[in-house]
Amino acid sequence: MIIKKFQASTEAEAIIKAKEELGSGAVVLNIKTIKHRGISRLFKKDVVEVTAAVEEMKNTGSIPTKSINVAVNDLYQSQSLYGGGIQNEKASAIEEKLNSLQSMLESRMKAAVYDDAGVKEERTEKNKPADEEESTNIKFIKLIYNQLIDNEVDEKYVNQIIGEIQSSIKRETSVDSILAAVYQKIILKIGQPKTIELNDGERKLVFFVGPTGVGKTTTIAKLASYYKLEQNARVALITCDTFRIAAVEQLRTYAGILDVPLQVIYTIEELNQAIEAYRDYDLVFVDTAGRSHKNSEQCDEVMHLINDCRTDENTGKEIYLVLSAATKYKDLIKISEVFCPMNNYNIIFTKLDETTCLGNILNMKLRTGVDVSYVTSGQVVPDDIGILDPQKVARSLLGSNE
Repeated sequence: MIIKKFQASTEAEAIIKAKEELGSGAVVLNIKTIKHRGISRLFKKDVVEVTAAVEEMKNTGSIPTKSINVAVNDLYQSQSLYGGGIQNEKASAIEEKLNSLQSMLESRMKAAVYDDAGVKEERTEKNKPADEEESTNIKFIKLIYNQLIDNEVDEKYVNQIIGEIQSSIKRETSVDSILAAVYQKIILKIGQPKTIELNDGERKLVFFVGPTGVGKTTTIAKLASYYKLEQNARVALITCDTFRIAAVEQLRTYAGILDVPLQVIYTIEELNQAIEAYRDYDLVFVDTAGRSHKNSEQCDEVMHLINDCRTDENTGKEIYLVLSAATKYKDLIKISEVFCPMNNYNIIFTKLDETTCLGNILNMKLRTGVDVSYVTSGQVVPDDIGILDPQKVARSLLGSNE
């Protein structure tokens, strides 16, 4: 992993510098403003510092070293020793958050040293093992491993993360360096979110698909509101969700509030007519009917609408698979397998407010390889939506309550 810092007068300029040097695969780890102090502040402007990272183009291996494997294999036998959540105070800077997480992990690790009778073991210089630093690091790795498992990250991916930082873990490696390496690795694996971008001379036809009850209609309303009010885009709505009358009326209500056109369609011919009617609009959002992943025939109907609708050369087609973050991982796997024939789709996670574990975000990103775009955390339109923040997800997986 290559990690570098870039400074510029604005955040955008600093990110451009990072992309130019590290490439398009670079991921932003941290952004902060550096303020000059003393008399120099009268003559120098504040600068923005961006910390970015990129994976090195080499195979670091995905299997942990023997010592780490031992720690991982022993984990489930020591659940009571290292289990539990982690508390940390809210801080403004990511460095402070990492330091806080490190302190809490260390304190829990120290508090977890008990003898067989359940009495805290008094450790002296005499009985400290010669390899205590290495032992401490292994215990710390166990604690991080357990924290990720508690946040429902798939064991396969936890092993992968630990395995990929193995080469940087030495006897003298500090626990804060281990924590920072895991934190950065998670951010890199999540990657940069993919969002709907407006380009001159091009319109976007955006389909929203997914199972029933995940909040597709509300998500469309939030995005339509943002692009209409904040980006001044011409937005139109199409709904194929005629199986639920309430869904049509809900979208009709939002369309009326936003003053955007809405068409209800039943067949692909009507869909093509609506697309043609909205040829002068920047964004056309299509709300498809919620389909159970257990009914392949229904899912095929959605695929038919997406794949066989007519678009011209000036129309870009984008697909967003909407998933609930509160859904069990096994069910998310089945859902993604049903919808995987779609090409170049992205994922939106809804209902983050209904779960305390965000491991499924990392799980689905690594399993599908597609980009996670937006996340929602409530029913309020248009407020409860945002672009996925990889740093926030990483902190949450490592125990932050922010």
